[in-house]
Amino acid sequence: MITGARAPVALHLTRLLANFGARVILLDHVKYPISAASRFANRYYQIPEFASQPKSACEELSRIIASENINLVIPTCEEVLHLGAIWKGKQMGAKLFAPSISMLSQVHNKYGFIQLCNEIGLPTPQTHLLESVAELTAQETRAATKVFKPVWSRFGSDVLIRPDVVKLRRIKPTILAPWIAQDFLTGNEISAYAVAHQGRVVALAAYQGVVRAGPRAAVCFKSVDTNIVRSFVTSFVQATAWTGQISFDFIQTETGQILPLECNPRATSGLHFFTDGAAFARALCTGVGHVVPDVSGHLTVHLALWFYGIPMIARRNDRKTFLDALKLSKEVIDWPNDPVGWATQLRSLAEFSALALRHWIRLERASTLGIEWNGKDQSSIS
Repeated sequence: MITGARAPVALHLTRLLANFGARVILLDHVKYPISAASRFANRYYQIPEFASQPKSACEELSRIIASENINLVIPTCEEVLHLGAIWKGKQMGAKLFAPSISMLSQVHNKYGFIQLCNEIGLPTPQTHLLESVAELTAQETRAATKVFKPVWSRFGSDVLIRPDVVKLRRIKPTILAPWIAQDFLTGNEISAYAVAHQGRVVALAAYQGVVRAGPRAAVCFKSVDTNIVRSFVTSFVQATAWTGQISFDFIQTETGQILPLECNPRATSGLHFFTDGAAFARALCTGVGHVVPDVSGHLTVHLALWFYGIPMIARRNDRKTFLDALKLSKEVIDWPNDPVGWATQLRSLAEFSALALRHWIRLERASTLGIEWNGKDQSSIS
């Protein structure tokens, strides 16, 4: 079973596993997830939201696992934390391809992740936890050298980069909704995606965002040398005995040092650099072997690239970046003998757009509605 069926990475993973001979069941909360259109998907189940209806979602999930005889559940998005909590308290009849909820919640917490890196002995940028307005006020004189972000967030949402005092004072951190103040670092932003079994990396890809939806989430990305991040990822995975998918955002400083910014205990766009389904699925499902990316260059979802990138045409400094992305990028949705066209993508986009309008939230936020893991309270911006 693959959960988070709304995501392009879920579609990609469906194809990889089917190439291995697996029967793939998909699950999510939305009506029109893009991966359900794949001919490699055996069946799609829509269940109640993990975030708002956890008991009903758990009951439905348990029933489906039993009826479909599922032996492995592979999360792709932030629902991994909800699933980790379910697996902690209930016998589900299938293995969850993820570590314990305590580990998941620690690395998803942006301060908890930095603390864990420090305990392991990995270098990190200076990071302060902010649990009160007083602790925030203490950072005001250094705000121009800091990045401020909630400990629970995604897509770079609500991030303040080197803010002035007026913007900074809009933040209202609390114990239940803390923020961090992290040193602003210059250098190259690099992301990594890995699959691990019992502390051993069995797949690793590194890449850079070219065109972004907001401050961080990339809709066009290009491969880079995995050796740049290999030492950090290997050390972290080994020290935590990680089993599951894991992703990181780094800064490579001018001296070449790799410093972590945050961790996502789930799939990210780096998955798209693997297309050898048999080799990748064998490594993921069994932990046997080591698979390397077999795709290089630029990748994108062209619909998302146009949606988020077209304003770049009006900006002289960004125009060439956008046009180059259009010219150089391969479409991640394309796959031999499995057409998932623009009509399917537009129907999915329309569903998320309707959710965004209904809840008066950004489209990126709508795309994760129902699966976000935000702690007990995130009402920390006035």
